[in-house]
Formats: sequence, structure tokens, C-alpha cells
Amino acid sequence: MAKTAAKKGRSAVTGEYVDKKTVEKKPKTTVVEKASSKKSSGQKRSAITGRFVKGSTAKRHPDTTVTEKASGKKKASKKK
Repeated sequence: MAKTAAKKGRSAVTGEYVDKKTVEKKPKTTVVEKASSKKSSGQKRSAITGRFVKGSTAKRHPDTTVTEKASGKKKASKKK
């Protein structure tokens, strides 16, 4: 069975994880995210559109922007 990436809801205002009901009620200030495989110190994403935005855009709209950070955990490689 293949593993699927876990999706989580996050508030753009507080940065806290939220349940699915909150995401449905407040789509402009929440974002559904899944684990990122990109190595970055912090990707900025609009909670309204879900698109990645520049740092300058995130500074102008802090209430509707989420900074996503990779967990930093590396997967153990399997030897053949």
C-alpha cells in the first residue's frame, strides 16, 4: 500500500493547525497544506489563492500569508 502525504489545515492569521470545519468556514484566512519536499528556509503561500508568493508580498499581507517550513527530517534510504 502506498503512503499518501498528510494534509493539514492552517490558519493564516495565527499559524495554528485547524480542523476541516474551520477551513470550510474561513477559506480566505486558512490554507490546506501537505508536506513539502522542497528544501527551503520558509516558503510563503497566500491563504486566499494557495499560490506561492514573494517575501515582499508576504510582508504587505501578513494576515493572509502562511510561511511553510520543511520539517528537516530526512527519510532513511533503503539499501538493496
